[in-house]
Amino acid sequence: MDHAAVLALYDRDIREGARPDGPGARIERTGQVVRQVADAQGWNSVVWSALDEGSVDRAIGEQIAYFTGLGRDFEWKLYGHDRPVDLGSRLTAAGFRAEPEETLLIGEVARLALDAEPPEGIRFVQATDPAGIDLVVDVHEKAFGTDGTRLRHRLLARLAADPGTVVAVVALAGDEPVSAARMELVPGTRFAGLWGGGTVEAWRGRGIYRALVGHRARVAAAHGYRYLQVDASAMSRPILERLGFHAVSTTTPYLYGS
Repeated sequence: MDHAAVLALYDRDIREGARPDGPGARIERTGQVVRQVADAQGWNSVVWSALDEGSVDRAIGEQIAYFTGLGRDFEWKLYGHDRPVDLGSRLTAAGFRAEPEETLLIGEVARLALDAEPPEGIRFVQATDPAGIDLVVDVHEKAFGTDGTRLRHRLLARLAADPGTVVAVVALAGDEPVSAARMELVPGTRFAGLWGGGTVEAWRGRGIYRALVGHRARVAAAHGYRYLQVDASAMSRPILERLGFHAVSTTTPYLYGS
């Protein structure tokens, strides 16, 4: 895989050419910044910028003024190859706080190892209704220790408005939800994104996460997508690289607001 070429394609199609990630959200382009604006339960974020030392501080101030004027907390999603090189420190100086860095991994679907099956006693079920989404959110809260209210809102809205663009899967041991993940299919691009893969602690180390990646990759292939993209934690990166994903950059959420 030509890392530079694929990263440039990702920047063009997924970031600069971003599409709203749910009903009620919109994409705005102002100067050299692309941002998503959503309601208070949605994702408000700067998703792309092309700034230099002469324009960066003004652009940061403009985004702060804009989102705070709407009464919204927001994120500036910073990638390791974004410019200027000190953009992160400038965001911090302006009042943003950095979340942990993750690795942007991209894999070509046709070259991934997709033969992993769920371990014995585990079955995968696609969540297509509120009861299924509740199972996905239950796993999310137990696996990551975070509140799933916003995730529930976003998934239910997406399934109601545009069900063909999101795949949510829960792994069940009997009737117990033990792992879950989702995939976003971005229309008009060659990329699908893997998100939220998490396993309840007592069930980790059994290959469920790996099998969930393979399951979603097969769905992406069936829909004609060429690449899968993941913002990977240090825990999931080695698994994904063994499956054939490549590290092409890093990504760090910089958060502004409460």
